[in-house]
Amino acid sequence: MTATARTSTARTAGDGTLTGTVLLARFMLRRDRVRIPVWLLALSLSTVVTASNLANTYATAEGRRSRAALIDSPAGAAFSGPGYGLDDYTYGAMLANESLGFVAIFAALMSVLLVTRHTRTEEEAGRSELVRAGVVGRHAPLAAAVLVVGGANVALGALVTLVLGGSGIESVTWPGSLLFGASLAAVGFVFTAVAAVTAQVTEYGRGAAGLAGALLGLAYTLRAVGDMGGGALSWLSPIGWAQATKVYVDGRWWPLGLALLLTGGLLAAAFALTTRRDVGAGLRPPRPGPRTATRFLGTPLGLALRLQRTSLLWWGVSMAALGAVYGAFTGDVRDAIGDNEALREWVATIPGASLTDQFVGVIVSMLAAVCAVQAVLAMQRPRGEETAGRAEPVLAAAVSRTRWLAAHVTVALAGGTLMLLLSGLGAGAVGAASVGDAGLLPRTLGAALAYAPAVWVTAGAALALFGLAPRALAAAWAIVVYAVFVTTFGGLLRLPGWMDALSPFGHVPMLPGEDMRWTPLLLLTLTAAALLTAGFAAFRRRDLDLR
Repeated sequence: MTATARTSTARTAGDGTLTGTVLLARFMLRRDRVRIPVWLLALSLSTVVTASNLANTYATAEGRRSRAALIDSPAGAAFSGPGYGLDDYTYGAMLANESLGFVAIFAALMSVLLVTRHTRTEEEAGRSELVRAGVVGRHAPLAAAVLVVGGANVALGALVTLVLGGSGIESVTWPGSLLFGASLAAVGFVFTAVAAVTAQVTEYGRGAAGLAGALLGLAYTLRAVGDMGGGALSWLSPIGWAQATKVYVDGRWWPLGLALLLTGGLLAAAFALTTRRDVGAGLRPPRPGPRTATRFLGTPLGLALRLQRTSLLWWGVSMAALGAVYGAFTGDVRDAIGDNEALREWVATIPGASLTDQFVGVIVSMLAAVCAVQAVLAMQRPRGEETAGRAEPVLAAAVSRTRWLAAHVTVALAGGTLMLLLSGLGAGAVGAASVGDAGLLPRTLGAALAYAPAVWVTAGAALALFGLAPRALAAAWAIVVYAVFVTTFGGLLRLPGWMDALSPFGHVPMLPGEDMRWTPLLLLTLTAAALLTAGFAAFRRRDLDLR
């Protein structure tokens, strides 16, 4: 066969818009042979461990009734969900109310991160253009990513079904476990499609993931505000649809149909949008910049801020809004708790402190753990610059490795602290207005800023991994996930104290209800400094990892 004939045959084979989808899907699975199993095992094991802890902690009917009283309050509805089956609060109903929405958030995060990794990030790095220069259809990369991530959600649903159905816990039945797993998969499907759309909008992978993450935050807020009120807003959230299935209570499948309809519509839009833009470009054209850069932009710190300013903006707005949402509960905490011993046991853990101050301490601890997510994301930026080949020309100029990396570390540490300040400002301002106590605002700000050393430890761990084992940088997420889990569910699940002590956030005094203790904050700061020093030293000694 002549070269012309071979070219003609290849061109004909590539005319199909989905040509090469299966091959690309296999390649994506090969790249994620560790990442996807870790996600699946972490989510499924955390679910079954939560179920086991609930069964062991609330072994009596009286204990389960007190637990139901805890959920049957505005604060409980905002944190957990609408509270189905509270009249006969079985272990299954307990698990569905208090765990399904939480695990669904991480299933959505898994979907968003994986889709953007295999679509927009590949285009940003220039690898997608090389792949599509072969016998690959226009829609094949997106179709392959959707297949892989959709399959990961199916596997997650199946694995959760198996571990819960086989747990042997009373009322955690096989049909209910199947619906539990299907609900998680449905939320994952929706945000797979959401990320597929956002990947068409912006030309940067971080921007696509950030936009999808903002929509996830909106879905959570709509669910929380809706469950706290009449429930109407919850029907605008995919997380609300998953909880509306009433797993282990009524077992309703039809709300998942809403998720499938939305998934189909978003995917159709995503595939249509791919035909309206060039490879590597986004639907939203970048704004033209000034003719000359400012002197500050010519510095490593100026460049790092420029690269992360959009992320800082979105995170700042989101954390202030989330703080305001939880701060709105402060005025009702006394009436909501009343004589409810279960609520008092969850909130009132500090002798002599007012219920308002203790509640503020609880919500600030949870907000602080979320702020650590932004710090880890910021610490992943130098890794992205390194692997994309953009760090090498910068370091080839009169810029030392230490100075370049220090700029990104400064943004991460200062950004994490800023998120604490904004979340405390939102919670404190709204909380102070709701209780009529202007002094609550500075007390809440102080409580939030006390968690800065814990956030720095998290960022320091990420930097140490970046310097010592850059390909294992994703392991830093284990600290964040564990901290979010313990701070959110530690009191509700009555987890032992040693589990709280394993998290850097567990050593921070819960201001303003608790007395200030400077020693643990000093030790956390020294730990962060040691981790940062190790990261800098290791990065100076290793080669750049270009791939």
